[in-house]
This record gives sequence, C-alpha cells and structure tokens, in this order.
Amino acid sequence: MEIYQCVVKQEWTDYNNHLNDAEYAKVFSLALEEWIDAIGLDAKAREKYAYTIFTLETHLCYLQEVSEGESLTIHLQLLDSDAKRAHVIFLMKNEKNELVATSEQMLMGMDTAENRPAPFPEPVAASIEQLKEKQKDMEIPKQAGSRIGIKRK
Repeated sequence: MEIYQCVVKQEWTDYNNHLNDAEYAKVFSLALEEWIDAIGLDAKAREKYAYTIFTLETHLCYLQEVSEGESLTIHLQLLDSDAKRAHVIFLMKNEKNELVATSEQMLMGMDTAENRPAPFPEPVAASIEQLKEKQKDMEIPKQAGSRIGIKRK
C-alpha cells in the first residue's frame, strides 16, 4: 500500500551528499503519520477517542544510497496485528522502484486519558483488519524479522 511520497531535501543530506541516516527515520515517521490518519485516527479522531498510537520498536535497514533531489515512495505492509498492536514494515523505494530502505515497526494503541495500552477504537480496528485481509497473501520482505549480529563461520 503506497502511503507517502517525498523528494530528498538538501538539508536531509550528510557530508557524502547522501540521505543522512537519521533522515531515513524522519521519512518513515512521516509515512507512519500518514498511515495513522488513513486508518481513521487523524487529529480529530485522536481527540474524540482519547487515543493515539506509540512506536514501541523500530528496525531500519539501509539498502542503497539515496541522494538529494531523489523522489521516494513509501509503501506499508501490515505483517500482523491484534486488538491493540500492529506490526508493520515500511518499504522505501526510489524513482526506479528499487528498494532502498525498510523500517520494521511494532506499534501500540494507547488510551491517552489513562496513558495505558488499549484496544484500537472500532473504526480503526476495522480498517486495520481490512488491510490485514487485503495483504494476507503478500510475501514477507526478507528484512522483516531480521536480527542484528555478526555472522560467524
């Protein structure tokens, strides 16, 4: 599911003229905000339900260099979900539709009045369930579930 598009700004680049590692996280964060709105949890809904979504964990994989001026498209794949969590992976692609980075994230729904985890509001849960059904047969990207470590022979 395509969720966000942007062009790499000069101020996002590092001394190698490539997208700075922190800016990958920023782009993925902006994409997450778009998805949260898309599933029915925009600013008005967050206030109405006293509810928001927190990121519990993120794993970024940098696969190719990205330069100033490049157009990027971010896709979201829902890997799993339950009543109050969503496990997603964002896929960052360049103009040639090449995968340049991924961001795997565990998200938690939060009751803001209680400041505690809580089930998604019904319309949000229904939207997530629809996406889950739509994407159930998609191949899981190889970056999902990967572990950091030095491989020993």
